[in-house]
Amino acid sequence: MYHPRVRRSDFAYDLPPELIAQSPLAERSASRLLALDRTTGVLADRRVRELPELLSPGDLLVLNDTRVVAARLLGAKPSGGRVEILLERAVGEREALAQVSASKPIREGLEISTPGGVVQVLGREEDLWRVRLPAPALDFFDRWGQVPLPPYIHRAADESDRRRYQSLFARERGAVAAPTASLHFDESLLGRIEARGVDTAFVTLHVGAGTFQPVRVDDLEAHVMHTERVTVGTATCEAVLRAKAAGRRVVAVGTTVVRALESAALHADRATDAAAGAADVPPLAPWSGETRLFIRPGFRFRVVDALLTNFHLPESTLLMLVCAFAGREPVLRAYRHAVEARYRFFSYGDAMFLAGGIAHNAGSQD
Repeated sequence: MYHPRVRRSDFAYDLPPELIAQSPLAERSASRLLALDRTTGVLADRRVRELPELLSPGDLLVLNDTRVVAARLLGAKPSGGRVEILLERAVGEREALAQVSASKPIREGLEISTPGGVVQVLGREEDLWRVRLPAPALDFFDRWGQVPLPPYIHRAADESDRRRYQSLFARERGAVAAPTASLHFDESLLGRIEARGVDTAFVTLHVGAGTFQPVRVDDLEAHVMHTERVTVGTATCEAVLRAKAAGRRVVAVGTTVVRALESAALHADRATDAAAGAADVPPLAPWSGETRLFIRPGFRFRVVDALLTNFHLPESTLLMLVCAFAGREPVLRAYRHAVEARYRFFSYGDAMFLAGGIAHNAGSQD
């Protein structure tokens, strides 16, 4: 059950605009890392490159292997007016759902000229438009589109963003926003994590543009979560169940991994009529589908034991998820510390590690 008094305004915090990272650091794993012990509330300032010291041999690190599509495309109306198309997801070989915006309202039947050919607006589907494309959707956008940098990055995407707004292990095309915790991993860090004896597994959650949509209602029960496509495969389920049976931790890299794993567990609960939290080993089975799971305080986590994540926007569903995992007051206190210590925020910014029993006396401190 969710606590009825938890509201959007409970997740506000003050963020100076200059702390919003506009570009990535030269080295992926050089970002700062704020470690929060969710058992004691103790904080420690560290670096992402020190993450292996916070992991234990036998931990299972779960990563999102989605690949970002060059989802932003500029075009023109027959009148010459500028149009922006932001891909949400492909539906059929040459059709897609997209956000379409212009200075004047979009209408059904509109033909938009783009560098790759004419895009036709077929009709409205909820808050998106269905469009017909001159080529298969993902190929078309990757060929003619631009990297869809988030709205709080106030510069045009350049060629370097095609590399840096993508994780090293991105392989399944379909996201229109990066799973940003993954952006901190470079070959050196991955190698040291493997040498530490940490296992890895992958899920796929294609991040949609809805991840940037604000919560518009103060009563969280009234919020309608955006839909995202998820695949949790057999090998990952087996790895999670082995880790749980052995009393080892499942460490999610990013809120997308949390939503994927917990959605799969809930689906398995429903499929088996299992009672939530009835066993130390959660019901988990391979699953592929769409999730609208909205994780906020009161949620019972079945799978995830530790979380690596970036800092999130005030009053956002992602911040609510982190607060559900580690407690609203400890997380907001950590955010206040991050602001005071001048951490870099959001997609190209710094990270947090949230887990119980963190050894804060190891490694360097800022």
